[in-house]
Amino acid sequence: MSELGLFFAVLGAVGAALVAGIGSAKGVGMGGQAAAGALTENPSLFAKVLILQLLPGTQGIYGLLIAFIALSKIGIIGNGAVSLTLNQGLSFLAACLPMAIVGYISALHQAKTSVASIALVLKKPEQFGKSMLFPAMVETYAILALLISILAINGIL
Repeated sequence: MSELGLFFAVLGAVGAALVAGIGSAKGVGMGGQAAAGALTENPSLFAKVLILQLLPGTQGIYGLLIAFIALSKIGIIGNGAVSLTLNQGLSFLAACLPMAIVGYISALHQAKTSVASIALVLKKPEQFGKSMLFPAMVETYAILALLISILAINGIL
């Protein structure tokens, strides 16, 4: 039974990094396409559009953080794996799901918002500060998912 508990715990950790990372990769790619298009019209906007392109990448970082925290807690990183019951393993899986799911979805929505903000900056470069607020609002939900996953993981064992 302990092998199955450990399997589900590792599955949760890997899932958080994998799913949020996929969302970030897709999101940064979408932003990069928009940024490249903007630079064909105005190369001086490079720094501004780069920042907007990179914003959807944070969810992948958060997913990786959750994976490290979970793997450390179950001993994969550090002292060696602990024995987990099936319920504990499923608890780790459930604790990692908010970051995996919300990370993926928010990265894609943040990318769409970043693409729109890049279009705004292209037309009105002086609006860069305001344009960053739109994708930053989407980031709020990734941060909330990160926090709930951290709290849930720390409540196990």
